[in-house]
Amino acid sequence: MSHLFSALSPDTVMSAAESVDIWPAGEPFALNSYENRVLMFRDDEARSWVIKFYRPERWSDAAIQEEHDFLQELDKAGVPVVAPWRNSEGQSLHRYAGFRFTLFRQCAGQAPELDNPAHLYALGEVLGRLHKVSHRKAFQHRPQLVLESGIENARQRVVQSQWLSQFQQRAYQSVVEKMQRLLASKALDSASLMRCHGDCHLGNVLGRDEQFTLVDFDDCLMAPAIQDIWMLLPTDDPDGWRAQLNEISEGYEESQPFPHDQMSLIEPLRAYRLIRHSAWLVSRWGDPAFPRAFPWMAESGYWDQHIRQLEQQCLQLERPIWLA
Repeated sequence: MSHLFSALSPDTVMSAAESVDIWPAGEPFALNSYENRVLMFRDDEARSWVIKFYRPERWSDAAIQEEHDFLQELDKAGVPVVAPWRNSEGQSLHRYAGFRFTLFRQCAGQAPELDNPAHLYALGEVLGRLHKVSHRKAFQHRPQLVLESGIENARQRVVQSQWLSQFQQRAYQSVVEKMQRLLASKALDSASLMRCHGDCHLGNVLGRDEQFTLVDFDDCLMAPAIQDIWMLLPTDDPDGWRAQLNEISEGYEESQPFPHDQMSLIEPLRAYRLIRHSAWLVSRWGDPAFPRAFPWMAESGYWDQHIRQLEQQCLQLERPIWLA
């Protein structure tokens, strides 16, 4: 059976752009994206565009529109993001040949250097400004980060996938159950949740000359503020992360108080991400882009390594370096 993105040929991509009166001057160039399909092209006026085709049935129209409206709200508030292009009728979500898509002006640049104090301070400034706007209201159609149900859902997807040997299944079940016990007291207070980027790693921050822009809000959700910060902190340098955190927090506090009280959530959030990442790979394996990008996942050694990683994470949950 052909995959749902198999009909997304270069001709289809260009025709989709033309359907909203943007005229590509050449074939599109595919960017690294697996959940959706994201491509770049130049139009007949030499402007660079990014066109994003949403994975069918993942998000509702309302959830996608809420992402777009959040970006527009941030853009109007002066937060450096790339808001989606809207047509003369104000529409940002478009349809062509059974696909939903949107367009963004290309944002060029490089990721910040985490060993550069000026970059860290500037990054903290951007995140503080983001969260100052985020507090204004809540998402109604985007998800809410819930540790317990998110981990349980991921566990079930992995166990039911038949990717693991019987021995690996027992080991995986055991370590995840231990992790769930350790996290039992870490339920997130709904009052602390806010609109967050959700996937704020270095690949989603672009810029130059200490001016950085946040991109790819596809995973935006209601979460604690620290969700947009912890992925930027190193774990292999107990002394270094304190210095880096100091720079980020100083920049952040140009807009609002830094969420120091949420530091105890870093390792629970990391555990959540580790478990859900493997479940995501399992659930998307039927997409031809995934075996090409993650061939090592089909090897038994991947699951042995993943189980050891989860065991190490349990140790971090018991003795987090962030609270030392």
